[in-house]
Amino acid sequence: MSYDPNNIFGKILRGEIPCHKVYEDADAIVFMDVMPQSPGHALVLPKAPSRNLLDADPAVLAKIIPLVQKVAVAAKTAFAADGISIAQFNEPAGGQTVFHLHFHVIPRYEGQPLKTHARNMEEGPVLAANAEKLKAALGA
Repeated sequence: MSYDPNNIFGKILRGEIPCHKVYEDADAIVFMDVMPQSPGHALVLPKAPSRNLLDADPAVLAKIIPLVQKVAVAAKTAFAADGISIAQFNEPAGGQTVFHLHFHVIPRYEGQPLKTHARNMEEGPVLAANAEKLKAALGA
């Protein structure tokens, strides 16, 4: 299947839909997941169009993975997490629901299960506050 630029993340990248942005540079954007599985759940996206990992340009991956790592380290600090889960889904059978390559960075806590993915929208003020915490930890 081919990349559809009208996916929700494509619209966010073009500024057509707002997001709680944490970081942006020429190659990538980081923003809060509006349906977080844990406080501080962020998404890291390359700006280059690709449906998922399976069709991504290796040069794009080489740039995005260090940013995923940087966001993970910052999220662990900002949210006093015991650990971090990194998730990346490919195609519907693999759990992908938005068809623009993205990585989930999810703070984790001992004994606390994750909320179900893509179920409940978080309140805007909570997302804004979490974005500021993550920005501060990133030094952004």
